[in-house]
Amino acid sequence: MKRIFFPFWLILGCLIFFSACKGDEDIEIVFDDTAFDPVDWTDATHSKSADPDFDEVFENNTVKRLDIVISEDRWQAMLDDMTNKFGSFGTGGAPGLVETDNPIFVPGEVFYNGKQWYRVGLRFKGNSSLQSSWQNGIMKLSFKLDFDEFEDQYPQIENQRFHGFKKLSLKNNFDDDSMMREKVAGDIFRNAGLAAPHTAFYTLYVDHGDGPEYFGLYTLVEEVDDTVIETQFLDDDGNLYKPDGFGASFANGTFNENEFEKKTNEEASDWSDIQELFAVLHADTRTSDPVAWRSDLNAIFNTDVFLKYLAVNTVIQNWDTYGRMTHNYFLYNNPNNNLLTWIPWDNNEALQAGKREGAHALDFSGLSATSWPLIGLLYLDDTYKAKYDLYVRAVMDGPFNVNTMQSLYSSYETLLEPYATTERTGFTFLFSSGSFYSGVEELKNHVVQRASAVAIYL
Repeated sequence: MKRIFFPFWLILGCLIFFSACKGDEDIEIVFDDTAFDPVDWTDATHSKSADPDFDEVFENNTVKRLDIVISEDRWQAMLDDMTNKFGSFGTGGAPGLVETDNPIFVPGEVFYNGKQWYRVGLRFKGNSSLQSSWQNGIMKLSFKLDFDEFEDQYPQIENQRFHGFKKLSLKNNFDDDSMMREKVAGDIFRNAGLAAPHTAFYTLYVDHGDGPEYFGLYTLVEEVDDTVIETQFLDDDGNLYKPDGFGASFANGTFNENEFEKKTNEEASDWSDIQELFAVLHADTRTSDPVAWRSDLNAIFNTDVFLKYLAVNTVIQNWDTYGRMTHNYFLYNNPNNNLLTWIPWDNNEALQAGKREGAHALDFSGLSATSWPLIGLLYLDDTYKAKYDLYVRAVMDGPFNVNTMQSLYSSYETLLEPYATTERTGFTFLFSSGSFYSGVEELKNHVVQRASAVAIYL
C-alpha cells in the first residue's frame, strides 16, 4: 500500500489528464424493483431497535457464510465503474495515483443463516489494494455493506440493520497468505484495552446472474463510525475523523481540514479540536516547560491511549499506518472526557516487518520527529517514554505472549485450512495451498522474534 507524495501541481495535472482520458460518465442505477414484501424481517435481526449482536456476527473460532445476490445489470454497473476508475480488469501494472472517489453503491440482497436482507447497499472498497487486485485480474475484492443505504428508494427497509449493525466491511485479506492478520491484530488491540473493531472469519459467495460463486475466505470487520464508537465509548456524539494525507502526519504547519475527513457531525465546519492539537503539540513549552506542555497535551489528547496503542503497534509491527503512512487510523473526540482518542484501523499488513522502510524499531531509531511528531516528540519526553516502555512490557507479557499466540495461530490454522486451501484461481492471492501454511509459519516465527526484540530493548 505504497504512497508517494508528489508536488501539488503534478497531482492536479495528472488528475485532470486521467479524468479527460477515462471519459468518466455517471453510471445510472435503475430502481425498478421497489414492489416487494420483506417477509424475513424481524426486530431482532433487521430492526434498528435491536442492540448489536456481537456474539452472532463476530463469533470467534468459527467460519460463517455470507451470500450476496446482485442482478446482472447492477453487477455490470459495478464493473464498469471500476473500469472507469482503474482501467480494464486484469491489465496488470502497479498502482499509481489511487482514484479518490469511492466505487458506486448498488442495491443487492444479503443472505445469512436462512434469512434475507433486502436491497442492501453494496460496493467495492479499498485504496491501492483494490486497484492492485483489479489490475492483476483478481476478483476477490473487498466489499462495503450498508444495510439502509437505499432506504429512500425502498421505504420497506427504513433503518434496516444486520443483527444491529448498519455498516460492515468484508476485507479480502489482501497480501496476507495466512489470512489471519486483520483479525489477530484487531483482537490484540482490543485485548490490550484499546477501542478497535471486532472481526470474524467468513466465506463469501456472490451470485451476479449465474448462481453462487465462491469468492473466498474473508474477514468481516466492524465499522468505526457505526458500532465501534457506539459500543466502546460512553457517548457516540463526538467528532470522528478519518485522517488521510500529508496533514495527517501532524508535522508542523501541515494542517488541512480536507485531510481530516469527518465521519460524524459532518455539517459542522469546525476542526478546532484538531487545530488545537497541532498548536499544543508544537508549542515552545515542550522544551521550555515540559510539565506545562504535558499538562496542555493531556488536556486535549488521550496520550495514555496513544502510548498504549503505540506500544502494541510497535511490538507486533505494523508499517502501514502512522509513522510510515498518513492513514489507517481514526481520531475520536470522546465527549465523555473531551479528549481526542486514537483508534487503529486496517491491519492486514500488521504482524510482519513490512515493506518500504519496514516497521519501526522499538526505540524509533531512524524516525524523524519532525515528520512524525506524535511519535517522535512524545518519545523524546522522559515521562512519556517511561510510560511507553511499561506498555511495551505489558503487551509482550499479556496479549502478545508467545505461548498464547502460538496456540492461537495453530487453532486458526486448523479452522481456516479447508477454506483457504480451496480458493479458486482468479479469486485468491495465494500462489498455492502451500502458501497458506508458509504464511502461518511466518506468524509463529514472528512472535518469537518479537519477544527477543522486546527483551533486548528493555
